[in-house]
Amino acid sequence: MSGEVVAVSAKRRHGPDKTPQLFIRLLEGQGVEGDAHCGPRVKHRSRARFNPGLPNLRQVHLIHHELLDELAAKGFAVAPGYLGENVTTRHLDLLALPRGARLRLGRDAVVEVTGLRNPCIQLERLQAGLMQACLEDRGGLLIRKAGVMSVVLAGGEVRAGDAVTVELPASPHQALKPV
Repeated sequence: MSGEVVAVSAKRRHGPDKTPQLFIRLLEGQGVEGDAHCGPRVKHRSRARFNPGLPNLRQVHLIHHELLDELAAKGFAVAPGYLGENVTTRHLDLLALPRGARLRLGRDAVVEVTGLRNPCIQLERLQAGLMQACLEDRGGLLIRKAGVMSVVLAGGEVRAGDAVTVELPASPHQALKPV
């Protein structure tokens, strides 16, 4: 399995709508240098409020550009970084990856997928209906389409045009759950 990086984004303050960058630097065990979610301990404000000592399983957020295409077709004004992702990919079914899948981003960076991003109310504050548009009911099974979260195993620079290659963990594979 392989894909490509379409865009990279970061933001120093919390909130969605990260700013597109020429490149981002991933730091091993930390996340995206200069991003609000960078660090070894949980940075997600609602989770940190309850237990700030938890490990940060949300260091790097990846979204497939195909979701942005789907949302645009429904009338939403979206672009890479808008939903809070650090890395926007194409030609890679991120949501089908198992927990523990490793993604090589460019030449040096490697992230390990920890789980799904649960769409939150911040998306609704950007545009009415956006949060719901990132959820899908498939016969009683709720599909969260807002990308995947990961931790940085090996640092490096990542930029648009970089290849993304996937290494699957040993079987049996564990399906992704929200983190």
